[in-house]
Amino acid sequence: MFENYRDIPSAVLVDLYKTMLKIRKVQRAIESEYPLDEMRTPVHLCIGQEAVAAGVCADLKRKDFVYSNHRGHGHYIAKGGCLKSMIAELYGRETGCSRGRGGSMHLIDTSVGLMGSSSIVGGGISIATGTALAVKMRKQKKVSVVFLGDGAVDEGVLYESVNFALLKELPVIYVCENNLFAICSSCRSRQKFDNIYKRFSGCGLMGHRVNGNDIVETYTVAKKAIETARILSKPAFLELKTYRWCGHSGGGADTDLGYRTDAELKKQQAICPVKSFEKFLVEKSILKEKIKIKIEREIDREIKNAFDFAKKSPLPEKKDLMKYLYKSQS
Repeated sequence: MFENYRDIPSAVLVDLYKTMLKIRKVQRAIESEYPLDEMRTPVHLCIGQEAVAAGVCADLKRKDFVYSNHRGHGHYIAKGGCLKSMIAELYGRETGCSRGRGGSMHLIDTSVGLMGSSSIVGGGISIATGTALAVKMRKQKKVSVVFLGDGAVDEGVLYESVNFALLKELPVIYVCENNLFAICSSCRSRQKFDNIYKRFSGCGLMGHRVNGNDIVETYTVAKKAIETARILSKPAFLELKTYRWCGHSGGGADTDLGYRTDAELKKQQAICPVKSFEKFLVEKSILKEKIKIKIEREIDREIKNAFDFAKKSPLPEKKDLMKYLYKSQS
């Protein structure tokens, strides 16, 4: 784990840790508050998957584009989305990033290039590909990134989009966040071979399989893919192997459903991507105890302020119910 860390500046390593810790703490806070039933939206937590979002987004520029999915809290945070607006959206408030109309699965912050998340499996894939086409037509040095789960690999739109991206040589990066399960169905129950990253080799796109719990490996591979897309305008496909600690929706484990065991979950929790990296940085004297405490306090303060802001924010008014809907001209 964490090989080639010397190739990454210490300040970047600490920032990667900070982003992962922030994602973890935000998810834990949501998990704690969710049973109070004030968030009238399904939530899909990414506890255990923090290194994927943090590693991929770290080298993206503010104006680069990211498209997310239903499990998008980590992507939103890693790309720099406003936390107050995100939490307010979970509470359905007018101050939310989607004005309280979208909920957890429809997060957006265009000011930092987070162009939206979709509740439709594979819903962002073609849009991210189209964005990359626009980038190339405008001769911009930007990249388009789309996060998708292993379940989205079963969708035909992915193959159509990859083919088009190769044909037109587009700066788009497809990031498959393989947490091994689509709701309660394991990859092996849906896909004959464990080879997601090889699926497009016949089209001429050689994918990369990465340990998505190793933040150093994730950052290094993603950085190279981003540079290639930006400079040479070539697409990339990354399969990041990780593991979802919580159930598909809501907080807590769901081992009682029978599709995975307590032993399997505990084995994955024992190699926690956040704690493992924290321990590594401390042992290498990259992360000092005083700095670690300061980071934790700053994150805790930001989270508290975000929840206070959300709870005090107004709900949308009835008169504005139809305000943001598209209306037919006929």
